[in-house]
Amino acid sequence: MDVVPPEQPVKNSSSVVRGVSELTRTLLLAALVFLGARTVVLPYEVEGASMTPNLHNSERVLVNRTVYFHVDLNKFVNLIPGVDKEGKNEFYPFHSPERGDIIVLNPPLSSSQPYIKRVIGLGGESISFKNGFVFVNGEQLVEPYIDGAITRCNGTPYCSIDVPDGYVYVLGDNRDNSSDSRAFGLVKIEDIIGKAWFTNWPLTDVGLVPHYEYSE
Repeated sequence: MDVVPPEQPVKNSSSVVRGVSELTRTLLLAALVFLGARTVVLPYEVEGASMTPNLHNSERVLVNRTVYFHVDLNKFVNLIPGVDKEGKNEFYPFHSPERGDIIVLNPPLSSSQPYIKRVIGLGGESISFKNGFVFVNGEQLVEPYIDGAITRCNGTPYCSIDVPDGYVYVLGDNRDNSSDSRAFGLVKIEDIIGKAWFTNWPLTDVGLVPHYEYSE
């Protein structure tokens, strides 16, 4: 009598395919979430002492990359036949750079790393220095986040300057040890990577990056 061998278990190929498909979708979703998050928020590590006493070397912050997004509305208006709007009409869905914002930027000089500085002068304003203080449109700027009359500017074309639209004037908080607009000049808004928003390291400093209001 012939002996019939027992049936061997057959792998369910559809289950394997389904498992691979689910894993692939999960990985793609994770990649999309990661890329989306990097589009909106960028991690940045402070290097050096130019922002002390408010930000320190190796401190890590999250940078909001979308807050200064803007469009020139005139470009859209000029698509209408017969319409020719001159100049720019910039629209910011969130807000334009504001005095006191701490920003990460690509400086207008050769550098392998972005800089982190504070916005001091805005488009349409004049910036000058006297007796260790910053003056905006001839009025002394009160800066509670630094220690008194420590801001000096000597021997550069940027010690007294008018800021045109589309640019900002930036300074480090450590005024005696900062390469900033006093040295390299104005910064185009297009060269701003984003606004420092949240400190996530060290744990003792976790929280929103402070924004100061100025008496105008």
